[in-house]
This record gives sequence, structure tokens and C-alpha cells, in this order.
Amino acid sequence: MFKKDNQLKYYFNSLNFKFDIKDLNYLPRWLVMIIDLGFIAFSIFFTFLILFGLKMSYINESYIVYGPIIYLIVNSISFYIFKTFSGIIRYSSFIDAIKIFFSQIVTFFSILIINLFFLYISFEKIFLTTGLILNLIISFVFLLFYRIIVKEVFDKNLLSNLPKNLEPVAIYGTDSNAIAVASAILNETPRRYEIKGFITENKRNISKRILDLPIYYNNKRISITLRKINSKGLILTESNLASQKINEIIEDCINYNFKTYHLPKVVNWEDKSNISKNIKKIEFSDLLERNEIVLDKEKVSKELNNQTILVSGGAGSIGSEIVRQLLNFNPNKIIVLDQSESALYDLEMEINSISFDLDCTIDFIVSDVRQYNLLNEVFKKFKPTYVFHAAAYKHVPLMESHPDLAIHTNVIGTKNIADLSLKFEVKKFVLVSTDKAVNPSNIMGASKRIAELYLKQINLSNSKTKFIITRFGNVLGSNGSVVPLFKKQIEKGGPITLTHPDIIRYFMTISEACQLVLEAGVMGNGGEIFLFDMGQPVRIEDLAIKMIKLSGLRPNIDIKINHIGLRPGEKMYEELLVDYSKTLKTYNKKITIANEEKIIEDFENNFNDLINYAKELNSDKIVIQMKKIVKEFKSNNSKYSDYD
Repeated sequence: MFKKDNQLKYYFNSLNFKFDIKDLNYLPRWLVMIIDLGFIAFSIFFTFLILFGLKMSYINESYIVYGPIIYLIVNSISFYIFKTFSGIIRYSSFIDAIKIFFSQIVTFFSILIINLFFLYISFEKIFLTTGLILNLIISFVFLLFYRIIVKEVFDKNLLSNLPKNLEPVAIYGTDSNAIAVASAILNETPRRYEIKGFITENKRNISKRILDLPIYYNNKRISITLRKINSKGLILTESNLASQKINEIIEDCINYNFKTYHLPKVVNWEDKSNISKNIKKIEFSDLLERNEIVLDKEKVSKELNNQTILVSGGAGSIGSEIVRQLLNFNPNKIIVLDQSESALYDLEMEINSISFDLDCTIDFIVSDVRQYNLLNEVFKKFKPTYVFHAAAYKHVPLMESHPDLAIHTNVIGTKNIADLSLKFEVKKFVLVSTDKAVNPSNIMGASKRIAELYLKQINLSNSKTKFIITRFGNVLGSNGSVVPLFKKQIEKGGPITLTHPDIIRYFMTISEACQLVLEAGVMGNGGEIFLFDMGQPVRIEDLAIKMIKLSGLRPNIDIKINHIGLRPGEKMYEELLVDYSKTLKTYNKKITIANEEKIIEDFENNFNDLINYAKELNSDKIVIQMKKIVKEFKSNNSKYSDYD
């Protein structure tokens, strides 16, 4: 008996569940359509009752059965045309109200036309015109208000069940972007942020509320306002904010340990789930004090459309981004060449997941630019029309220890792929070079400068292939660059290792670097060295401090900064790339052309001697010969300084 009672108790307890409206799934579209038609049917009946009470007829007695059916069919067609059933009811917006309104207007005029048709053939109208107007108003009100009621019920229920420990944030701005972001955050599941309100520089708006949230006037530092309203972070949404203003706001937030978020450009503001997902924490790349380069997409697309393009070093940070951007310009084929099997495989998996709907064919080739015969087979098979050469050794201290490898890869590798481009009549060859090639102080920079000089020489002696050079500064996020290194050190709890407190560098993003490569490939006529206006240099210690603060930590308290001294071949500062007194302008104000001598005396003999010394693996002879070719090459903090 006792066992039987327990079984019954368990059975009834299993039926006793707690109802929570937020656990409901979204209604299918067909069910929303049926509910809407149900309200339309009720509105017909309600209109009939009102007019009946006024002793007026709404539907002709001859059509008392078929009239409502016709009305429902016309409404179904209008709903389908305007997709009134496609929105999620709990997230109904002004756009949904507009769709409902126009669907009812179309229904109204359609019924009027049907009325006229029946009047013409049978001298009787189905509906009374006054009744149609009244029905239009009633049906619109029913359809709209039931959505508002559902939305309010869900909002109240969800607000009462908010998860704990939401991050309190404020939204900067009161424009349509700010409102859309706030709406997306309020509808997000699960919620991450608690919105404290909107912050504005416009004093006239402070007496108003948006989405039942307060508006705060900011006439001081943004950090003071955030502290006043107990906010822990700020979301930047205004698209028309000047970059200087954005940097001022972010700097102030960083200095007082407030988190800062931004929203990349949004195409569809109605897609609330994607809006909230796209809210990202401010990174160092967002603090570059200049606008990003603007690519002439039409010109690039016109030139690269339906071409066969080879990208050497295609699995590296620069090469892989070039490949990604090339996909936007409809080439016929892309050959991604790299000697790193693992990196090439990773890129292949990534590209295959996004390029299934592209007409472009992509081939991933494991090969080495130092192997002429292997490269020759690749060129013979694919016959590329464009080559973007990004394969290189770029780490300064490592190349200082291995000058033979720097020559074999950066010089001989460039020579191999350039010679084959000439042999197979490639239209354009674009070299990815570096600012370290300007007055080089290390093996790596000097090797890239020699590669530049080789291209300039062979460009003078042929009319088939146009050889073009682009010079970059430090690329944020590239393999081995300082930003990912600092990130890893911060994640481990420090310390950050810095070579010198006063060292400075110019920075650009990977996206900018690759846009410059593509732009140069289009505008180049052969022999040019394209330079990029990279704005103001960045003090590396300031960069480290900002990155620590952006992580919500305190410099030299939570994360130590240790100075370890300059590495072999390293400069305190990089040369200014763009000296407008020594450069030529292009149609893009961010890109200029270096004005250099075209002829270098006895270059060919000196170059051949360098190649021979590299094959002998004689480091001393290699460096001496490099200094002979590049007169301005002066070793810094290196054992090769004696050869200057």
C-alpha cells in the first residue's frame, strides 16, 4: 500500500509543473497566419454587430455566407504579400505595424474592386462601403493590439526573470542606431547587459525617455557620468562620431577602468539577434588615430575579375587576408601557395566553409618559393595572370642569426617567383615589402630591400610583366607581431616584456595592408614602390598600458611591464614611410609613390655574388655583400656592426 501511494504521489508531482512564459518557443508562421485570420473573422462579426445595432446592413443577405469567405481569402493574400506573419510576435516593432496597415489598406481596396465587379454583373454589392471602412479600422486595431499585448506580457515576464550579475552599461547617443542597439539588448536571450540609460551631448533631450530608459546629459568627462549612473561600461553606437572624439571617449574610459564596446557596421537593423551578437569589446586596433584606407572596389573588381591569381605565402597572416579579400572580386581561380602544410590546411577548411556558392576555383599548393623547379611546375600548370608575393621570413632577431636563410627566402625566393612570372608572361607581380627596408638596420630589412632592387632592375629590362612593390609598417595581429604577444602575456598574468620604454612604431591593420596590396596591383604601371600614410607613430609602452587597461587590469600592479633591452638589429624607431617632399601623389590620398633612382651601378654582378655566398652558407661574406649592395644598411645592436 505504501509503495502504491508513493507511485501515485510521484505521478501527480510529475504533472505539477511550473509555467514560465519565457520557455515558450516561437510560434510557427502558419500558426501566426491562422491567428491573424481568426482576428479578421472576429472583426467581421464585430463590425456586423455594430452596424446591426445601428439598424444598418454590412453584408448583402445574398452573400451572407460567401462574403466573409471572400474577405478572409483576400486578407490571406495581403498577409502573404506583406509577410505580416514572418515577424516574431514578442519582438514586434514599428515595421510590423506598417506591414499590417498596408495589408489592410490593400484588402480594403481589393474588396472595393470586387464590390464594383459584383455590382456590374448582378447589380448588387457584397459589402456596405461604410462597413468596410469600419472593418478596416477594427481589424487593424485587433491585429496591432494583440501583438502589443503579447510583447508586453513577454517583456514583463522576462524582466521579472532577469539573470543575476548582468553587466550595467550605458549607450552613447540617442539616434536610431542607439535605439536599435538598446532594443536588441533588451530582447536578447540570454541577457548580458543591464542598460542604465542613454548618454547624450544634447541638453534638450534630457527630459525625455527612450524605451522607458532615462537620458543623461554629459557635459564633463564621460567617466564622471558613468560613475554617477553606476555603469560599468559604455557602448558606442553613433556612426557619425569623429575618430578623435571616439578616441577621447575610449581613453577616458580606459583611464578610469570602464569597459568600452562598439558595434561594427550593421546592414539589417531589424535583425535584433545579430545586432546584440555583434557588440564587441574595443580592441587596440580601434584606437588607431586615423581613418582606414578606402579601397576603390570598382577599379579593383574590373581588373581582377575572371583572372587567375597566385598568392605566395598564402597561408600567412597577410597572404591569407589577401585571399579572403580576393574572393570579393570574382577571380576565375586563386592558387594559394605556402610551405606550411598545417597553416595551409587550416585556411583551406576556412575557405571551403564560406566559398561554396562562389564561381571561383581555389587550389591549395604545398610548395616552397626557394625551389625553382617546383615553382616552375606550378606556373606551367596554372598559368597565373597576377601574382601577389607575400612569402618571406620577417622576424628580425632570427634573421640576424641566420642571414643565409634571409637571402634564400627573401631574396632568392623573390627572384625565383619573379623570374617565373616573367617567363610565363604574368601581367602584374606585387611584392609585399616592409618599412624595415628603409635605411635598414638589420638583416631582414636589408634582404627585403635587395628583393625590391632586383624587381626594379628586371622591370626596366622587360615590357611584359609589371613589377610593383608595396611597403607596410607593423601589422596588428599578424603572426609574431607585438599585439598578439602582449595579449598572450596578459592572459598569463604577465609580465609584459618590452625592449625599451621609448621605442616607437607605425601600425596598420591586416585589412588595411591587404587593401593596399590590391589597390597597388591595380594602379601600378611597373617599377613603383607604393607607400602608405600610416598616421602618427605609437609608443610601444603606451600600447602595452592601453592593452592592460582594456583588459580591465592595472599596469605595473596587476600586470608588470619589464624592460629587457633592444634585440639584435632592432631600431628605436622606424623610418617615416611617407615624406611628401620626396614622394609622388596618386588618386588615393593615403597612397604615395617613392621617388627613387632607377639605375643602380653594377647591381647584377653584386647580386650574383650575394647569391653565391648564400649557397656557400658564409654568413660574414653574405652580410658584407649586402652592405655593398645596400649602401645605407648600418647594423644596429648587432655583431655585424663591425662591417659598416
